[in-house]
Amino acid sequence: MTDRLKGTIVDTLLVGSVALMLVFLYVPIVTLVVFSFTDSRMLTLPIEGLSFAWYGELLRKPDFLPALANSAILALVSTLFVSVLGTGGALAWIRYRFRFQQAFRAVTFAPLLFPQLLLGVVMLLWFSLLGQWLGFSMGLPTMIVGHIVYVTPFALVIVAVQVYGFDETLEDAARDAGASGWEVFREVTFPLLWPGIFSAATFAFLLSWGNFYISYSLAGTVRTLPTFVYSGIAVGSSPIYPALATLNFVPALVLVVLADIVRRRAERRTRRAGGA
Repeated sequence: MTDRLKGTIVDTLLVGSVALMLVFLYVPIVTLVVFSFTDSRMLTLPIEGLSFAWYGELLRKPDFLPALANSAILALVSTLFVSVLGTGGALAWIRYRFRFQQAFRAVTFAPLLFPQLLLGVVMLLWFSLLGQWLGFSMGLPTMIVGHIVYVTPFALVIVAVQVYGFDETLEDAARDAGASGWEVFREVTFPLLWPGIFSAATFAFLLSWGNFYISYSLAGTVRTLPTFVYSGIAVGSSPIYPALATLNFVPALVLVVLADIVRRRAERRTRRAGGA
């Protein structure tokens, strides 16, 4: 067998593997979108007709808009705290040396090692005990704390990659030019770390938005979109849930594309700064 033939076989296998992976990932998404436009009450193929009726049916659900508002508040507030904590933790990881640093890293990674269901149950136990002592009940605040605990390590790792590739000589040059500490952070450090922070915030928002296990464990009587879907499909499938999935997919795709645009612009800015 010639080297050219071997290369062709390897290339074919690689391309075929990637194609199969894309099919495996995106066929369910396309199927959900198709089902959201069906005219039938049953999720069957082929679809009987095209209609936007299920989108209207979804909006008429009395508990949909409250669940949507709760998910938005939960994801936005969690993302804000996670972005700040993740950025601070990443700077501590990479740029500073202190006692018990290895222990700090181990504790930071600990939530990643727990299954979401187990983590939710453990936090449910603790919040139940604290609620009895301090007189509060489960709701949005407990869900926010749970999401922060679970999502922060992911954001920390994403920002840490950006911090690791940061050229600290740019900060030194700014200080040599007479910039104060705040000016260095505002004009040099933050703009160059922003792509990592924005990517971490995007990932944190999407993780919080779609999280079920921790939300379900800590929600009390509050309902979010994942628990709204769970309570609905527990009594039978309906095309309103593919409609909801489609409505969720579009903003998520926009956020991912926006994060990539920010990353590309930052790379160009970094190359220009390095050239200067």
